[in-house]
Amino acid sequence: MSPEIQILAVTAATLGFVHTITGPDHYLPFIVIGRARNWRLGRTLTVTALCGLGHVLSSVVLGLIGVALGVAVGRLELIEGMRGDLAAWALISFGLIYAVWGLRRAHLNKPHTHRHVHADGSAHTHHHHHQDEHGHVHEEKSGSKVTPWALFIIFVLGPCEPLIPILMYPAANHSVAGMVWVATIFSVVTIGTMLGMVLLAERGIRLVNTKPLERYVHALAGGTICASGLAIKFLGL
Repeated sequence: MSPEIQILAVTAATLGFVHTITGPDHYLPFIVIGRARNWRLGRTLTVTALCGLGHVLSSVVLGLIGVALGVAVGRLELIEGMRGDLAAWALISFGLIYAVWGLRRAHLNKPHTHRHVHADGSAHTHHHHHQDEHGHVHEEKSGSKVTPWALFIIFVLGPCEPLIPILMYPAANHSVAGMVWVATIFSVVTIGTMLGMVLLAERGIRLVNTKPLERYVHALAGGTICASGLAIKFLGL
């Protein structure tokens, strides 16, 4: 391995880590959705890994096509920018819709009291949630299928901005093997950092009493995802 490729490999690892840490959209959606849907940690990490893989592979494939066809870096950056805008608006829309659904669910699931009078004149009261009794199972089954696919599609649309202009073209000038090596390092570090952030957040959330917010967990999840999309679109995160 040439010294140039070694330098690019270190750069790839550094950029993959920084790119992920500074982009809350890389991990916040999985943290809040996993919590809202009450996913097991293994499922949350699996969905995160698959979405991360789609995220990096989409840019890798675009870069490889660009290298093969000799497309200018500027044109590829333009395509990546368009993909970034599309992914940001997709996150905003998905988060907003999910938040509205969560608020509606929280309203329907408002705790209330019933008083029952028996034939012998005795009476008692009890608390319950209509939404939990009548809609919870069906909604969770439906949402558990739709939500991961929605996140996966959004992440495939989202570009890895540093990958093409900073890593793939310089690597391609040396060797195809070097280019693949640099792209692989970037991908592994990016996905690994996503998984690490989700794992740390999962461990941290368990130390906090979130029971008072359980009614609004879906609405909060949607709001967080929407905010992530807004941060990408208007703050450049």
